[in-house]
Amino acid sequence: MSIKSVFQKPWIWSFLGAGLVWLATIAFTRGHGGADVVTAALSFATFTVIVGIGQMFVITTGPGNVDLSIPANIALSGVVAMKVMGVDNAMLPVGFLAALGAGLGVGVFNYCLIRVLRIPPIIATLSASFIVLSTAIAMSHGIKIKPPPMLASFTTMQIYGVPVLAVFAVALAMLMSVVLNRTIYGRSVLGIGQNMRAAWLSGIKVERIRFATYVLSAVLASLCGVVLAGFSGGAALNMGEEYLLASIAVVVIGGTSVAGGKANIAGIWGAALFLFLLVTMLNTFGASAGIRLIMTGLIIVAVITVAGGDEQR
Repeated sequence: MSIKSVFQKPWIWSFLGAGLVWLATIAFTRGHGGADVVTAALSFATFTVIVGIGQMFVITTGPGNVDLSIPANIALSGVVAMKVMGVDNAMLPVGFLAALGAGLGVGVFNYCLIRVLRIPPIIATLSASFIVLSTAIAMSHGIKIKPPPMLASFTTMQIYGVPVLAVFAVALAMLMSVVLNRTIYGRSVLGIGQNMRAAWLSGIKVERIRFATYVLSAVLASLCGVVLAGFSGGAALNMGEEYLLASIAVVVIGGTSVAGGKANIAGIWGAALFLFLLVTMLNTFGASAGIRLIMTGLIIVAVITVAGGDEQR
């Protein structure tokens, strides 16, 4: 593979952006803490990658498709898992299954609003998020619920500075890449995003695929909720807030077309690292909160512009 062909890959720009902001950060600190920054980036990017993959499948099915219930789903699944586990290591499997079941329910509910009531996805999933978050509030009573020691230990474990959770997230990304590119389901998702009517005429069960896609996104969000609760020391109602825009940003920056029909999972990792390292760089430079938000927005727009080039259909 030539260098020119590498730079034609849409996902390469997210990794280049992550590398550049990391270099700028360690240059400012004169090389101090460079390895620690990478470790932290891998840890925090993991959660964005998990929800980003689910969001990517939804967005790939075509314009207008997006899952805005992810933050509320993360909160609900974290609360459900922690309450079922009850700080008891023996209840870990049951808690995981309960959380995934909650995510499954959210996915089914989202699709029912979209398909049965004919509500646009952006409105349907946003509306569902209020109901989901209200359920989480009722279950938790606003109190942060602690995780079992084994879960907390696993989610924060490192091997030679590499977070174990990040390794599992890489494995998940590889698995979902195979699903996207090598299975009938994945190719159907791409086909629907390219042209829904043509996909239907070719025999693809369009609505079944869309149903499975919204459920997949919800289940991955619930998985994120469980591991995030373990990592952060408990389930909190606001722990999913930052993943609303982040889950969309990493998809776009990572090379997935917002017009649908074109997706890239590797780019999600690069984009997640880029977003974390960008905020770290601005913090290191001593930028105020307002300046950080402005600069983050401008830089993200710039990266999307450089990495873009998809023609909207």
